[in-house]
Amino acid sequence: MNVPIHPLPEPVATVPTRFGDLIFHAFTDDSGRDHVAIISGEIENQEDVLCRIHSECLTSEVLGSLKCDCRDQLDLALYRIAEEGGIVLYLRQEGRGIGLANKLRAYALQSKGADTVDANRLLGLEDDLRRYDFAAHVLNKLGVKSVRLMTNNPEKISGLRAEGIKVSHEPHQAEADGHAQGYLDAKRDRMGHLLAL
Repeated sequence: MNVPIHPLPEPVATVPTRFGDLIFHAFTDDSGRDHVAIISGEIENQEDVLCRIHSECLTSEVLGSLKCDCRDQLDLALYRIAEEGGIVLYLRQEGRGIGLANKLRAYALQSKGADTVDANRLLGLEDDLRRYDFAAHVLNKLGVKSVRLMTNNPEKISGLRAEGIKVSHEPHQAEADGHAQGYLDAKRDRMGHLLAL
């Protein structure tokens, strides 16, 4: 039987969410990992597009962990782009880039008193292995040259600027559960995050 061969469609779909209809656009990096740009409104060739670069956090976003504020930050960003227009780049960089298995090892060390930075170091890992050059590549591909970046992480700001994206800082702090306080303190005090706690 002959089956006609059709070119694959672009990996783009409008998806109904609890924030409204959003456009999901998948992008694959050089390692074969898929990431998604979540878009609301017109962003191509626009100035100062509201933007969040968000790294995957399976433990909070899917499994309901209260050890961090990642789910709350993602929800706030999706709400804001649904209201104002913009983009959330959802990057598959679990555990600040160390992966799920190492993240769970770090959780075990944190339960014995290590903070998030020390736990990574005890595992022989960097404090943060995430990269933002791919995020800049996606923004360029989508025609976005300048963003209002919803973040508290100076590394995201400098990472995009290093790739030629004009960035203005938009503070981004969600309400967090008390279980996450130690994590947030370490991010502020040891990693230089711009948090008002």
